[in-house]
Amino acid sequence: MDIVKKMQVPVPFLFDQITNSVLYDIQQATGKKLTEKQLDGFEYVKEFSKNQRANIRIEKYHKDQAYHYSTATNRNQFFVQYDIVPISDTVCELHYIEKMESTGSIQKMNDMIVGMLLSHFKKKRFKEMLKQMEQSYQTAAYE
Repeated sequence: MDIVKKMQVPVPFLFDQITNSVLYDIQQATGKKLTEKQLDGFEYVKEFSKNQRANIRIEKYHKDQAYHYSTATNRNQFFVQYDIVPISDTVCELHYIEKMESTGSIQKMNDMIVGMLLSHFKKKRFKEMLKQMEQSYQTAAYE
């Protein structure tokens, strides 16, 4: 899934939203309270249920520029990239890329079918989340 979205928010605002979410997720999964400086290269295990867990590695963290991570399970490996390009002091462009590699031919076929069926809804939900971020910035700017 590739999304390019021009956003009516400054780069630092958008990147702080992403960073705060990452730091919260790490603290929930590990109990560790990290700083931004500790994120690049950080790895942790996240449990989704009793029998499902994932190894998450932050591949790249460059403040106000890029956040890339990978998630590995016994069935798939996900690669996600957030790259942010400033356009002006109050506008930026987000480049979001998500790729998945599956293990085994049955899993690959299953993921391909599910991906085709759900990709539209996933993109729509992601774009809605970005819109909410823009609205929260607009609201905060007027308060």
